[in-house]
Amino acid sequence: MKTKQRVLELLESRRGKAVSGEELAGLIGVSRNAVWKAIEELRKDGSTILARPKRGYFLPDYDNSLSAEGIRALTGDIPLKIDVRQSVTSTNDLLKEIAHKGEPEGYALIAAEQTAGKGRLGRQFYSPKGSGVYISLLLRPDMKAEQSLCITTSAAVCVCKAIEKVSDGKLSPKIKWVNDIYLNQKKVCGILTEAAVSFESGQLDYAVLGIGINIFTPQGDFPEDIKPVASSLFGQTEQANIRNRLTAAVLSELYKRLMQDKTMDYLDEYRSYSMLDGRSVMVIKGDKRTPARVIGIDDSARLIVKYEDGTEAALSSGEVSVKPR
Repeated sequence: MKTKQRVLELLESRRGKAVSGEELAGLIGVSRNAVWKAIEELRKDGSTILARPKRGYFLPDYDNSLSAEGIRALTGDIPLKIDVRQSVTSTNDLLKEIAHKGEPEGYALIAAEQTAGKGRLGRQFYSPKGSGVYISLLLRPDMKAEQSLCITTSAAVCVCKAIEKVSDGKLSPKIKWVNDIYLNQKKVCGILTEAAVSFESGQLDYAVLGIGINIFTPQGDFPEDIKPVASSLFGQTEQANIRNRLTAAVLSELYKRLMQDKTMDYLDEYRSYSMLDGRSVMVIKGDKRTPARVIGIDDSARLIVKYEDGTEAALSSGEVSVKPR
């Protein structure tokens, strides 16, 4: 581990408390000058490291830099490989390349910015620097391709629980089937699962689960084309260490449900978060838009809708749109 990574790890473990350069040097086994150089490098990377005369260096509670060390300090002993990058093209695309090389399950690639973030149906996911967090997790589940919908839906429950946790229950997220998280009738998170399938067995070779969360409103607001439907968790209100805290909460939930328990026993919770029950929607398949009313979600996580002619359908793909109440 590089000196600067070890310095940040120690400062994260004592966030808000000063640690002297001499103590840091002794714990790491380097010179005080090496510690000073590491501090300067971390500051250039975006960490707000302050110094108190005769007491040492510290990370203030309000620091909101995103780091693997800060996330690990909050996830405990969860055996995930956490890789944090400040800017990438797409966390999903990069992690798929890593998966192709045989990386085992549990690699989490996290970015503070995406220049080519991906959404469903070939859309772009707006991922500017300074406003969100973008997470991709590599999974190698023992399941058929047709069961993969449960990865996305289970992840939606995980994200809702993580948002409730970091907001101390003040925020009430809802799920818009199948992969969006809404707050106050606007989208704050998108989820995209991409998978590779073995043609011989029909089993998933791997799945890359991507999650993009709007934490703050971007500087200058959202682009005009998504402004009517997009929002963020906290607007312009600063939140102490929220990037690391939210990422750690999401990863902890994902690890427990998708890697540790592997039961996928989550549908009752998924239904409880649903924002569509009883609502009028447009079912979108290609260029076709058909009005319908949502009846509920079945035991395969399919959306049950009733069309105007009285027929019912169970949707496992496609998209629905809904107007705000």
